[in-house]
Amino acid sequence: MDDASSTELHVSHSDHVALLEIDRPPNNHITITLVQTLAATLERLDEDPNTRAIVLAGRGRHFCAGADLVNRAPGASVPRDEKTGRTLYTEAVRLLRTRKPIVAAVHGAAIGAGLGLAVAADFRVTCATARFSANFTRLGFHPGFGLTTTLPALIGKQRAALLFYTARRIAGDEAVTMGLADILVAEAEVRATAMALAAEIATNAPLAVMGVRQTLRRGLADAYEAATEREFTEQAWQRQTADYVEGVAAMKDRRTPNFTGA
Repeated sequence: MDDASSTELHVSHSDHVALLEIDRPPNNHITITLVQTLAATLERLDEDPNTRAIVLAGRGRHFCAGADLVNRAPGASVPRDEKTGRTLYTEAVRLLRTRKPIVAAVHGAAIGAGLGLAVAADFRVTCATARFSANFTRLGFHPGFGLTTTLPALIGKQRAALLFYTARRIAGDEAVTMGLADILVAEAEVRATAMALAAEIATNAPLAVMGVRQTLRRGLADAYEAATEREFTEQAWQRQTADYVEGVAAMKDRRTPNFTGA
């Protein structure tokens, strides 16, 4: 049963596990409002002693297919909150500063910022039909959502460079092999397996779990914040290039882009 849910993020509890479900059909594209809602929810759960672990999942076909670039204005920069001046990326830093362990249940697409969201979690449960991609260079611009810090920290600098430079898609089984995901199950079992892992974590002393998490992730949020500042700067000018326009057009037309370096 949902509690404290928004139209884009549904929240429910099972014993000491909170389930957060992204609900932005059909592709669960990320927005600044979604990130703000997710951050506020995680911060609230930090203060809830009944919540010891969290599962992040997507309703529908995908976990999160990243940003909806096709329907944005050409050259538009990273989304910004007009009231506060904060960007999608400065809001995303809040996700890394929360204290309780998160298991991502990844099915369908975890692409671009959606990959960044999955990688921000502590663990990822996935299936062979899932697909992971840091597709930014195929779209003509610099990776974002802190991935230049979180992805190398997870799979190593060399493997991260391979995914960034090639923009290739990785299926769930290969994601587990390279350490991008942790557990591979049938698609129908992804959600239940993620909940079981979170429940297993929740059986342990919550202060001890949060303490070891803080030790293991020490400095990550600060590094993430610095990375997003660099990413924002690079993306701002690259989104004004002809290659970016071509990359987005090619994605929309489902064809190979013809980049010119301009």
